[in-house]
Amino acid sequence: MLSAVVVLLFPGETSAFAQRNAQEPKSTPMRRLPPGTNSVCWHTILVTPKPGVPKIHFYDKLNPVWWLQNADDPVPPDWYRPDDKHRITKWRFRNPFHNFDHYVIGVADKKFYRSGRYPEQNSNPNGGWDFEMARRKLVLLPFVSYERSWCTFYFGWREHGAFGMSLRFHRKTTTDSSQLESEGGNDASDKPSSLTQHGLDEAD
Repeated sequence: MLSAVVVLLFPGETSAFAQRNAQEPKSTPMRRLPPGTNSVCWHTILVTPKPGVPKIHFYDKLNPVWWLQNADDPVPPDWYRPDDKHRITKWRFRNPFHNFDHYVIGVADKKFYRSGRYPEQNSNPNGGWDFEMARRKLVLLPFVSYERSWCTFYFGWREHGAFGMSLRFHRKTTTDSSQLESEGGNDASDKPSSLTQHGLDEAD
């Protein structure tokens, strides 16, 4: 009697309690969408140094004076304050700690891996929060950013390996266009938007 009950409950290898109803819909396995679609998956890319990166020696990274310099653009370009006799000095203070951010604590002169939903970029193109992780051998270099119409924020190692941080607030000025037409005014205060910047914003 007991053996007959066991045979009825366990006919073969599948339990009677685990048997699927014939009318029950079959489950569909989750399919991951490729990168570039609306549902971007976490993926990893290999980042190589940009063309034209100067050769950086080990002893350069030990020199605090070199940290303050700009090995990529040591001379200001022609468009930067052409009539200012102090343009070279101001150019050096424009991006302080350039070498330090790019080549001392940064890995802009090295190959490394970067993982995230948008590892090729510096922020989420759809806005909002974004988190990426770079890896140089055993060293992990995180990056977090937040992008909205009123604010831009990022902190960490960016898409080319340089460290940077920035916090910028965008402020729009609304003006009645009909009032401008009647007054015929168009001065500097009529600009559509202005930018207030805080913190350190390293420009490449």
